[in-house]
Amino acid sequence: MGTSTAYGGPGGGTPLVPSWLGSDGGGAPPPASGDSTPDGDAPAPVPPAPPNRPALPAVADPNRFTGARTNFTRFAKSGGGNRASLGRAVSHYVSTASGGARQAAQRMGASRGAGARLLGFLSDAQTRGAREALRALNLEGLAGQPIAEIFIGLADYICPGAGTVDEGIAREAYVETIIELTTLGVTDLDALTPDQMQTVFELYVTHAIEARICNDIGTKAITIPTDAQAALRVQVQLRDFIRGGVSDALTAARAETPTLTPGRVQSFVDSIYESAFRILQVLGDTEADQ
Repeated sequence: MGTSTAYGGPGGGTPLVPSWLGSDGGGAPPPASGDSTPDGDAPAPVPPAPPNRPALPAVADPNRFTGARTNFTRFAKSGGGNRASLGRAVSHYVSTASGGARQAAQRMGASRGAGARLLGFLSDAQTRGAREALRALNLEGLAGQPIAEIFIGLADYICPGAGTVDEGIAREAYVETIIELTTLGVTDLDALTPDQMQTVFELYVTHAIEARICNDIGTKAITIPTDAQAALRVQVQLRDFIRGGVSDALTAARAETPTLTPGRVQSFVDSIYESAFRILQVLGDTEADQ
């Protein structure tokens, strides 16, 4: 499910929010005070007060991934036939494994940043034209190229770095988006319509969420089905399920924010991820009850 190698998923005891998030790093302790004695011996220093640091986050429930992984395994074993298990897997992933839609969205930091850069570039290309948007990034030489070639040239701008799992997921989603665009007939950046722009962004968010879920709870999903066709059905059904949630989130957001200014791109993207996860939890519950 994607081009990157799964890393085995996070351990159950991994905090929902990393311990370094929001830490100010403290500071160097103040020097000890006190007068030196005549023979050069110094009195015992007064211990410095501990620096103000945010409290470490509580260790998460070590079993929080169990329900999502178990149900995703059942879905994969069914070759895509057990939709109820897919629904339960996604619902449990959002509500229990991630701690809710907001926490699930926060865990996708690199993908949210890449999504904002992608959407910002597309918006700029729509407003000023592809050449000017590329000129602003010192990539004017890509002007006039097919959209896939332009996106390949933008890769290091959209997805800088790939050293962490989070960064790897962001880049994998971007590559998958480029591949899919070639099959949809979206080839000319200068002729990109607002609906096509939504499609590009929708595909990116879908691939990013899919890669995150697969790395967290579906690392063995490709090897479980009995044949390649069954594995493909599992992948397609998961992707379509996620895309439905992302599409609903984008449609609602576009109705509320018809004009997107550069200063609001990141907050808009953040809201899309959170809304998509919230919708996916609801869709998962509905699927599980059928």
